[in-house]
Amino acid sequence: MGCIVFENSKFKFVINEGGYAESLVLKSNGEELLADEKIPFFTVTQERPFNNEIKLIYMNKRTTYPANRIRREGDKLIVGFELAPYEAAVAVTLTDSYISFTLEDFIVHPTDYDYLKMDTPPAVEFRLAQIPVKDREKYGKWLNVMWDDGVAVNLLATSPYERIDSEERRGFRILSADAVKGIKLRGCTASLIVSKTDELLDAIDALEVDYGMPRGVKSRRGKLINSSIYRSNDIMPDTVDRHIAIMKKAGLKLMTVYYVSIYEYVNRYSHCNGFKFRPEYPEGLESLRKMLDKIKAAGITPGIHFLHTHIGMRTSYVTPHADRRLNLTRKFTLSKPLSHNESEIYVDENPTDTVMHPDCRVLKFGTELIGYEGYTTEPPYRFVGCVRGYNDTEIVEHPEGQIGGVLDITEYSATSVYLDQNSDLQDEIADKLAELYSAGFEFAYFDGSEGTPPPYEFHVPNAQYRVYKKFPTEPLFCEGAAKAHFSWHILSGANAFDVFKTYEFKEKLAFPVTAAAEMKNDFTRVNFGWWDIFPDTYPNIYDYGMSRAVAWDCPTTICGRRLEILDTCPLLDDNLEALRRWETAKHDGFFTEDVKKYLRETKDEHTLIVNENGEYELCKVKEVSSSDENMHVFVFERGGASYASLCYVGEGVKIKLGVDFDKAEYFESDLKSRSEITDSSDGIIISVSKLRYLKADMSIDELSTALKNAAVI
Repeated sequence: MGCIVFENSKFKFVINEGGYAESLVLKSNGEELLADEKIPFFTVTQERPFNNEIKLIYMNKRTTYPANRIRREGDKLIVGFELAPYEAAVAVTLTDSYISFTLEDFIVHPTDYDYLKMDTPPAVEFRLAQIPVKDREKYGKWLNVMWDDGVAVNLLATSPYERIDSEERRGFRILSADAVKGIKLRGCTASLIVSKTDELLDAIDALEVDYGMPRGVKSRRGKLINSSIYRSNDIMPDTVDRHIAIMKKAGLKLMTVYYVSIYEYVNRYSHCNGFKFRPEYPEGLESLRKMLDKIKAAGITPGIHFLHTHIGMRTSYVTPHADRRLNLTRKFTLSKPLSHNESEIYVDENPTDTVMHPDCRVLKFGTELIGYEGYTTEPPYRFVGCVRGYNDTEIVEHPEGQIGGVLDITEYSATSVYLDQNSDLQDEIADKLAELYSAGFEFAYFDGSEGTPPPYEFHVPNAQYRVYKKFPTEPLFCEGAAKAHFSWHILSGANAFDVFKTYEFKEKLAFPVTAAAEMKNDFTRVNFGWWDIFPDTYPNIYDYGMSRAVAWDCPTTICGRRLEILDTCPLLDDNLEALRRWETAKHDGFFTEDVKKYLRETKDEHTLIVNENGEYELCKVKEVSSSDENMHVFVFERGGASYASLCYVGEGVKIKLGVDFDKAEYFESDLKSRSEITDSSDGIIISVSKLRYLKADMSIDELSTALKNAAVI
């Protein structure tokens, strides 16, 4: 058979008229990028055969029919399939940056299904593109891109509707894109980009502009994309000045305002998206706007943190009358009328495997919520031990035949429910969040993003997009709690990891390190986590975390969760100073690519000091164990001398250690101001509380031994 050739200044793509991709060549080096595999470029899927003769020959099951003939008609490809009698019309758009394939429609001939009363064709999926790309050094799962230092091959969607996936094979990977009935079949587009790797983002940016997509590339190139963030649960008009002062000490330029700082809050997510302003905002949105103006006047950029898919159990969406648009995970039909006082609910369907978690056993019929203790799995099917008017909903009668089901209660604390993504409730929430954003926010965190019904690869990014596109201004960047393919264009900051307690912090940081390496394959950074300032937090914790984050060009989020908690941290100022040093040094360009590579590869711990000349120094440190768990000691070498950093979580102690008085110097955290040393007959006595540095004219091993054997007096 002949070939159909598509060519621009970057690449040459050849599709065989027999239905498969034959060649893909990057012109700059002439390399063939496809494996020698005759894999159909297009396919169509049906739930079963419908043509009578085909149905009688073949199995009645979900079946995929490969393309076996393609012809070109102007800017369209007309595709035929094995066994399936109809054809597909695929529009092709070729630019200098990409080639796109759009399913326009199916061509059904009058005799194909003339004896069946049904919508035709019976296609449930259409594969928009499928190519076997030779393995390269890296594969970005999120963006669906195969690349190395020289070449990139990227098959991506232009909207949330397309399903993007891949399949690993021996020596190559199949990149694919599908349109799915029930989500969107006709009008879906897959785009193929082939370029030098250093030109890939430019090509994606052109695609985003042409298709009116969120500007993921532009956002990733923003000057604040790698800046760390400050977040709190109680940033309000009467506390904002204190939070600004804390941020200044930490050298932070971005502030995330958590929604509970703005709206009524009682218990976890119980009032989420109730949109009732706290009393601290007497003028509502105008009070918020004034607070954000103050934040901006301090040189800080504010962002908003919300849960867009959650509906609080105590909001007016749920009680006293449950909204019809709350999601149900499983539906049941009443087989008998349900009066006011009934405690057993008879249904047509078998409840086998229905939810039995004690906090999630809730049915919804009409506007009433009904708790249950259990159910029968033999006829007559019924729910037993029912509690009417659950969550203070109004008890009403329900007719036979009414359809209800199991309420989709969130797995996080069971204080909220998920909304039905197939309804307009997400748009209603989006309108209210957009109004909130209009007060002056400039970036956003999409928390709770995983809170959708399946298919997640569609609903997760689509729910984000339904909110994003209603923002009055384009966000500088966004982060979120979950992602799927199209989210790449929205969540330019990917996701943040959650809170790690002090005792587990270093161990848990392995997760964001793994994520950072993974996200680098998708040309994206990750947020290393919400690092709470706990009462027992000490500076080395942030030294460790920031050394890992800057190694991967990533930020973190510092959580001053509540001011009363910050006030219980005796080392607060030292912790903030540690953060300031790393964050400022990062933005000043102190960490070269060689240094970052070293930090990525080493298992050693490091601290960042400001030396006597006001310059940054990166020092490798080693922890010295102490008999007092509240005392934290680390030793390091610099300039031919041995040093130790010491601090104490608490009011402080005095220690006696075996170091000669005339061989020791004790400094404040600036390494300039002297701190008191008391001479002793067999060593020295020093106070340990705030961060200080001990300098000793002895080997690092000798100093370590002296500190290990130090006695608290």
